[in-house]
Amino acid sequence: MSISYWQDHSKGQIIECDICVIGGGIAGLSAVYWLQKEDPSLKISLIEKGALGSGATGRNAGFITCGSVEHFNRLVCTHGKDKALEIWRFSELNLELLKQEIIEPLNLDLKNYSSTYPQGFVGTNPQGFVGTNPQGLCIGFEQKGSFSLASTEEEFNELKQSHDLMKTMGIKVDVLNENEIKTRLGAENFVGGIKYIDDASVHPIKLIEVIKSRVLKNPNIKVYEHHEVFNVDQLGENKVIHTQHKQFHSPFIVLATNAYSPLLDDYFKDKIYPTRGQILCTEAVPPFMEGPCYANFVLDYFRQLPTGEMIIGGFRQLQKDSEIGYADHTSDVIQNALEEFLDKHIPTVRGKKITHRWSGIMGFSADGQPMIGSLPKDPQVFFSGGFTAHGLGLAFHSGKCLTDLIFDRPIPEFISARRF
Repeated sequence: MSISYWQDHSKGQIIECDICVIGGGIAGLSAVYWLQKEDPSLKISLIEKGALGSGATGRNAGFITCGSVEHFNRLVCTHGKDKALEIWRFSELNLELLKQEIIEPLNLDLKNYSSTYPQGFVGTNPQGFVGTNPQGLCIGFEQKGSFSLASTEEEFNELKQSHDLMKTMGIKVDVLNENEIKTRLGAENFVGGIKYIDDASVHPIKLIEVIKSRVLKNPNIKVYEHHEVFNVDQLGENKVIHTQHKQFHSPFIVLATNAYSPLLDDYFKDKIYPTRGQILCTEAVPPFMEGPCYANFVLDYFRQLPTGEMIIGGFRQLQKDSEIGYADHTSDVIQNALEEFLDKHIPTVRGKKITHRWSGIMGFSADGQPMIGSLPKDPQVFFSGGFTAHGLGLAFHSGKCLTDLIFDRPIPEFISARRF
C-alpha cells in the first residue's frame, strides 16, 4: 500500500531511536526483549501496522512445539542426523527460554500477588496452567506434550522410524497405539501415533501481552501500534521509516515482518513466501483431550483449549495455489474439510456449534528453516522470519540469535540467511 500527499501526517512527527523494529508479533517482541536485555540503554521503537499480534501470531493454534514442519525421519533424510538434532535442540531451547524468561517470572509475580490479594487470584495447576494476574492476563500455558497421529500404516511407519531415531538421540518421545489414542485423546480412526513429551501450548495473544508488559518496564522502549510502514529511505547515517503518522529515524532496522517481508524488500521474494492457514473453533465441551495434536504428515492440527473449545486448522493442501498470497479470508472447501475431519475423528465435538472461523498469513521459507541475517546490500537492516508455521516454537530463541548477530556474535549456520 502507498500513501498520498493528503494522507501523510508524518511531517514534524519525528521519532529518534537507536533501533527501529518493524513488526509487532512474537518475532518483533522477542527481538525487542533480547535487545533491551543485552543493552538496557538502547532506545528502541517497535512499530506495527495493526494491533500487536494482529498477524500470524494472533491467528495460530497456540502450539509451542519442537522440530520443524516435517516428521523427524524426513528431517534426518534431508539434513543428516547431526543437523536434524541441532534443529530440534534449537526449538527445545526456545521453549526453555520462554519458560525461564517469561513463564516462570510470571508465575512468581502471580504467587506474590496471591499472597497479598488471596481473593483475587487464580493460581497454577500441576500442568503449569497460568491463571489470572493483577492485570487479568491469562496466558493459558500448558506443558502436556503434543502428538503426531497417523491415519494410515504408511504414516505410522514413518512415525515409528522417527521415534526410533529420536530415542537414540536422547529426545523424549513415546509410541501410542490405536486404543491409547482413543483413551487419551478421544480420537478415532487413527492407527497409531507418537507423543513428544516436552511440547507445550499457550494463548498466543496473552503471551505477547506479557512480553510487551515486560519490555515496557524499560522507559527506553516505545511501542507504536497502527503505524503501517509505507517507505524506507536513507538520510545521512540514518534510515528514515515513513508511516502515515510519524517518521522514525534510526541507524538500524529490524524487519520482523515474516510473510510480509517481500513487500518491504525484493531480497525476500525467492526466500520467504506468504502462505494462508485456516482454522475453526467449536463451542466448549468438557475436557477430554490430553494435549495438542498433528495429523496427516503435520499438515493438519487440533487441540482442546483449557476453556473447553476445540480448534482445528490445516488442509491448505486442498487448495495449494489459492493458499499462497496475502488474501485474508476463509474458503468453503477448506472449512468444510475441517468440519469433516472433526466428524470423522473427534466424536465428542460431532455436531457442536462452530463459533469462529478465521485465516492467517504465515511466512514459509524456501527450505523450511527460519532466516536470520542482514540485507546483503544494506547491513544496517537486520531481519528474522521464515518460521514456516512454527513461529511460537522458534521466534523467541530466534530473537536472541538476532541480538547475537547485531552484537557481532556467531549464530547457528542452519538459521543464518547466508545459506541462501
